[in-house]
This record gives sequence, structure tokens and C-alpha cells, in this order.
Amino acid sequence: MSAYDPNNAFAKILRGEFPSYKVYENEHVLAFLDIMPRCPGHTLVIPRAPARNILDIKPEDFAHVALGAHKIASAAMRAFNADGITLQQFNEPAGGQVVFHLHMHVMPRHNGVALLPPASRKEDGKTLEENAGKLVAALK
Repeated sequence: MSAYDPNNAFAKILRGEFPSYKVYENEHVLAFLDIMPRCPGHTLVIPRAPARNILDIKPEDFAHVALGAHKIASAAMRAFNADGITLQQFNEPAGGQVVFHLHMHVMPRHNGVALLPPASRKEDGKTLEENAGKLVAALK
């Protein structure tokens, strides 16, 4: 396994070097919308701690990611009138990981509606802003 790269895209989001559509943050995690969502409201929850994936994160830091994903999942159910939630977390290229900073996908789902293929299209900014607003409101 390769070492953590502090110049990965999510590390740059954490440092404010790349823009993002933030929906939640605390001292342990940041949650923001995926710009290539597989469904409306597709959110990524990442640790502030530098961790390539589940294989090198401290258990307590991973617990904070799980707690953040739980919080986002509950809000996404309300914000998007979802029928369910899909959580995904990938590790290393063979496991499907593309960005090498640990992240958990939270995707609100609707009966009979398939997810879009991964990285199949970039969402427009207006829609991302609207979806971020829905999640932020549901978190209050």
C-alpha cells in the first residue's frame, strides 16, 4: 500500500485549496457533496485526520467518519424524501478507491431509481447549491 499523499484532492478541500459544497463539519470530519453524484444528495464524509483508507486510519478517527455518515444519512432521508440510503467505502484501487483520502459515500435512494454510473457526469453548480441547502436545512 502506498503512503498517504497530502496533495490529494480531498486534502486540498480540507485546506480550502479546492472549492466544495460543504454540508457539515466539526473538528473531526467534513461532509460535502460529490460533484459527480450518482444520485441527488450524494455526499462524501471525510476525516480531518490524514488517512489513505480504512487500512491506515486510527479506529477512533474512523468512528468519527461513521458518526458523520450516520448524521448525513438521517438528514438525507428527510431532505430528499428518500426511501433508503446506500453507504459505500472503498479501499485501494482493487477495492474501487479513486481518491486516496478515506471517504464514505452517503447516497439517498428512491425505490425503482438506479444509481448513475460512477464519475459519469459532473453536476451543475446551481443544482449542487440547491442540494447542499436542502441537506444543511435538514441538519438543523
